[in-house]
Amino acid sequence: MLTLPGELIKAGIAGIGVYVPERVLTNAQLEEMVDTSHEWISTRCGIHQRHIAAPEQATSDLAVLAADRALENAGLAPEELDLVIVATNTQDMFFPSTACLVQDRIGARKAGAFDLAAGCAGFIYALAVGSQFIRAGSSRYVLVVGAESLSKFVNWEDRKTCVLFGDAAGAVVLGPAREGSGFTSFKLRADGSGGPLLRLPAGGSRLPASRETVENKLHYIQMKGREVFKFAVRVMAEITEEVLAAGGLGKNDLDFFIPHQANTRIINSAARRLELPPERILVNVDRYGNTSTASIPLALEEALRGGRIKEGDNIVLAGFGAGLTWAAALLKW
Repeated sequence: MLTLPGELIKAGIAGIGVYVPERVLTNAQLEEMVDTSHEWISTRCGIHQRHIAAPEQATSDLAVLAADRALENAGLAPEELDLVIVATNTQDMFFPSTACLVQDRIGARKAGAFDLAAGCAGFIYALAVGSQFIRAGSSRYVLVVGAESLSKFVNWEDRKTCVLFGDAAGAVVLGPAREGSGFTSFKLRADGSGGPLLRLPAGGSRLPASRETVENKLHYIQMKGREVFKFAVRVMAEITEEVLAAGGLGKNDLDFFIPHQANTRIINSAARRLELPPERILVNVDRYGNTSTASIPLALEEALRGGRIKEGDNIVLAGFGAGLTWAAALLKW
């Protein structure tokens, strides 16, 4: 399926599916586990509860369930997929990739597969990559999954981080867009100098697993929350305006803003800078916590299922995360 340069194809979302684990961990339950309170968590983050994967569930298990639902929603057989991209920070293992595990289990026998790591902005990065394969004509259908089992990598004695994260997976099937719809523009950014602000230090080639790394709890997420907050507040509105301008639109043309669901204060700050009323912003962090790469597809699916998004709506997806990375996508539904 090759095209000439003048026949570039715009990509759109052909199907969407999500999965959240059954177990719910409330703030009240966290009060019994760590020195914290519902008021402290809800005031600072807006989170009331989060879903936690079962001990036997790995990231690929969550991803497969979301992928199956996205394929069903798209009305496609897995054999029709050309590519599988899994955006995750909590892969099952270093290799094989989580995407290859998903590709095998869903039966996408004709598809290539790889993981993409770009922090919590990874889902938008993966959308941009998948869209380019379609735009160039080398793929027709691309499965993009954002999946995380972050609860397995938090220190449950550290109240600054353990209260924030939840587990989930969201998947979309990308395909050729209908006329007048689809992804219009992407903006991807990174600043590696901010890497130490949000990281999981050990387990890689820099600090391979050892007795010392385990004893020093270096296999858990570490975050300098205040600095990450300042960074996120600065970049979220900025990159949203950039992606709108790249698509020939302004803030008044934006129907829905779907931000990475990390913190309600960050979301509200971006909304104020963009001068957006509450009804144009999709927020569900209160019920799921920060699910990293899964948070944006989770919010998008919920809005579609609830009938909030209509054909012709202009939507911006925007996220930020470890790296440091940030990204945005402009989509006409």
